[in-house]
Amino acid sequence: MEYTIQDVAIKFNLSPHTLRYYDKEGLLPFITRNHAGNRVFSDVDLNWLGLIICLKDTGMPIKEIKQYSDWCKLGSGTIDSRKDMLIRHRETVTAQIEELKANLKLIDKKIESYL
Repeated sequence: MEYTIQDVAIKFNLSPHTLRYYDKEGLLPFITRNHAGNRVFSDVDLNWLGLIICLKDTGMPIKEIKQYSDWCKLGSGTIDSRKDMLIRHRETVTAQIEELKANLKLIDKKIESYL
């Protein structure tokens, strides 16, 4: 199936401007264009965009996401680099989760004090 930039913007709750920015920054290297020059997204592209959004939402800088994207374009010779990057990012996200859990406990204690 094919999707327009507006379809994708609605599906992911992003603005078309954000999608164009991601494309301009090289984060959407596989996006094609139709005869009118408009971006056309496939189901595979949506899966890729889902990963980009996940990485961004979990704090990975655009620069690192771009590096990951570049490595993907280079093929299987970069699998170890990609895996290492994701392992490091996972460790960062796990640490953030632990911090949030500790903060949540403090909030819960404060709520309990009002009961």
